[in-house]
Amino acid sequence: MRRYSLRDDQWERIKDILPGREGYVGGTAADNRLFVEAVLYRYRAGIPWRDLPARFGDWKNVHRRLRRWCESGVIERIFRYLAADHDNEY
Repeated sequence: MRRYSLRDDQWERIKDILPGREGYVGGTAADNRLFVEAVLYRYRAGIPWRDLPARFGDWKNVHRRLRRWCESGVIERIFRYLAADHDNEY
């Protein structure tokens, strides 16, 4: 497991509440897990958006998607689900 990554059990808990999943009305996201881990990496490492490693994709697109998810309440839902985990470092 990478340092700032979600554990598999954490991912399993949130993957079905995210927009863009298979069978979801609207567009299908390229990789929700990679996006969530990019956001976690950015905040946990304390880096500027421009310093987000290339493996996460274009930082502008990650930031834009995060803004949309924040405005629609998705990020709050993710952290509520993860906060129920008593062994959670977030």
